[in-house]
Amino acid sequence: MAVSFAVLISGLPARAGGLTLPPEATQALARMYNGDPDAAIVIAKNLQQSQPDHPLGFVLEAEARWWQTYCSASEIKYGMVEAWKRGKRPEDQSYLASADKVIELAQAQIAKTETAETHLYSGVGYALKARLLALRNENHAVAHAGVSARTEFLRALALDPDMADATAGLGLYNYYVDSLSSIVKMLRFFMGIPGGNKQEGIRQMTVGMERGVLLSVDIRFYLAANLRRYDQKYEQAITIAEPLVAKYPSNPIFLLLLGNLNVELSRSDKAAEYFHVVLNLPNPESTCTDCASCSNCATCSSRAREIANSFLASAR
Repeated sequence: MAVSFAVLISGLPARAGGLTLPPEATQALARMYNGDPDAAIVIAKNLQQSQPDHPLGFVLEAEARWWQTYCSASEIKYGMVEAWKRGKRPEDQSYLASADKVIELAQAQIAKTETAETHLYSGVGYALKARLLALRNENHAVAHAGVSARTEFLRALALDPDMADATAGLGLYNYYVDSLSSIVKMLRFFMGIPGGNKQEGIRQMTVGMERGVLLSVDIRFYLAANLRRYDQKYEQAITIAEPLVAKYPSNPIFLLLLGNLNVELSRSDKAAEYFHVVLNLPNPESTCTDCASCSNCATCSSRAREIANSFLASAR
């Protein structure tokens, strides 16, 4: 966004090479990543009310809803805890509505003043859509959203080569497209989807997790999870994931990932430490305020405990 727009909306100066988030956004991210996405949604909605023309509040709401969805959809397959494929759910509507709003607001601002930040937000909106559509196994829709996100991230970097969050988003695209199965790669060929490069994607994701503002935690998590799932580089994945638990010790998703990685390396005692922490986390259901239309909030902690107990039982 233009400097004048950023100052008007956030009251904070814009800076080259990245984003400057208002304090409430930083607070929402901290609550979300420390295992309380419901509290982050409350903050996000307040931000939407105070800044209705800015996409950030809707980014934060969709991001928080995603972690609820990821947690409730997680299960163990092939020895890995992951949010595996599942069908459409009623709660998907709120998530997709937030993602669409991000794109709408960002594109409206681009029409007035084209900047790296507005293209970044537009790209994030498409990326938000792509990951839920991927969870639902809607491959054609995922491809279209992914390509749109890539276009927006490339344009952001053309305007500001130091936009680390855009570099992170582009890296995620490059990694995934180069890691797809042969069947999906054939689909990519016939649909004319741009190719990717896994090693370049890892480099770009590393830039994003080290220098990004909005996406640094997401990218760190997905880089660690992907190195486990696609490359079996468990030691490297642990090194990348450990700072997540160090900073956000109450997030069951991060704890389960580290426990899972230690299982892969046959470090049963170390893995058990992480799983026991999950079992001893406080139960958040009593503070949930946004569960009237979905069960994600109510099921996340029970799902995490179920997974932790399954890992512990298999190690006996």
